[in-house]
Amino acid sequence: MAEENKQGSPMIKLSTDQSFHFEILRAVSIAPYQGADLGEVLTAAAKVKPCDFESYYTAFHDLAVRVHNQAEKIDVAKYPVSARQAFFREATYLRTSEFFLHGNWEDPRINSVWKRHREAFDKAIALLPVPGERVTLKAEGFDVPAIFYGCGQPGRRATILMCSGYDGSQEELYHVAVEAALVRGINVITYEGPGQPTVRREQNLGFIHDWERVVSPVVDYALTRDDVDPNAIGLWGYSLGGYLATRAAAFEPRIAAAMAIDGVSDFGEAILQKFPPELLSLYKAGNKEAVDQAVVSAVSNPEAPTSFRWAIEQGLWAFNTKSPYEWATKCMDMKLGDAIHNIKVPFFVADAENDDLLPGQAKIVAETVGERATYHLFTAEDGAGEHCSIGAAVLQNQVVFDWFQEVVSGNKA
Repeated sequence: MAEENKQGSPMIKLSTDQSFHFEILRAVSIAPYQGADLGEVLTAAAKVKPCDFESYYTAFHDLAVRVHNQAEKIDVAKYPVSARQAFFREATYLRTSEFFLHGNWEDPRINSVWKRHREAFDKAIALLPVPGERVTLKAEGFDVPAIFYGCGQPGRRATILMCSGYDGSQEELYHVAVEAALVRGINVITYEGPGQPTVRREQNLGFIHDWERVVSPVVDYALTRDDVDPNAIGLWGYSLGGYLATRAAAFEPRIAAAMAIDGVSDFGEAILQKFPPELLSLYKAGNKEAVDQAVVSAVSNPEAPTSFRWAIEQGLWAFNTKSPYEWATKCMDMKLGDAIHNIKVPFFVADAENDDLLPGQAKIVAETVGERATYHLFTAEDGAGEHCSIGAAVLQNQVVFDWFQEVVSGNKA
């Protein structure tokens, strides 16, 4: 019997480093949808040393190179499915290898590995039964990179707009939820906004709180297509995307349903709850210099936990600031507040029993929305208790997309 994990989870640990465990599980979790192969991930994971970001990079980058070499030997014309699956896996392992590198903005691998990841991914989606279509949409002050995935069924189809959160990419979403939607006859448009991987790299823009500025151009684009049902557009957000999509749903009247995986009410408050008392006092006193010095010193400590070090390094990079004080302040803007009362459509709020990143937030969102909300708690017993139910994508997609199809078919209020 597996030793119980953090917070009593019955799940076996993939690393003694809790953050590495979660990220390795994240790679494993997309195996059902062509994103990885279980044995490959576990073999790489065995080479990862706890708290050692370079060992994590090397293990998954070496795996990506091996899979790349396999993919290049496949005759794409004869064996398009084999090639597609290999290119998808290569993309996943490159993306995974780069994950913990954002502490040094000058590290050339942040861009070079990402470029190779995108090249592999684009080769894969070109080999789908209905090839994915990359588009660039114009928003006020920035561009929105998006990908349209058609389900291949005739006529105007229900369509879900999907975004990730604090660290996820639209490419990863293909394996998290896009393929699961397509096989159900649902089109999908994935997209990224400021702070997310492509926009941060190519436009040098950090996160914004008013996410409707990102979503409305995506809705505009969806409505130009003759394969999209304008009365059946869903909005889906993952992790911090649970705040982003909810915020946009409060201001975008053209969507028919919203889904928060998981619900996030006040991201800034969740961040401050993780501050030690002394640091919290400095922050609340507005002592920017002291906060910056304290956090930078703590992050540089060789004994700093991976979870703390990564959260700060990723946050500074994604919010495009060198100041931890400014990062925390920008996080404080990500609060739904009274805007949540503007939501007038059916709203699915997922929660995860053992979520230690944003605990309790989903329940608050559902209770605040009230009767329009459908709250669903995914449990540890079902292997779905981790943040965003990582590791249980098949179950999660079944529950969420069955709900969405009921809503757009008119069978659920």
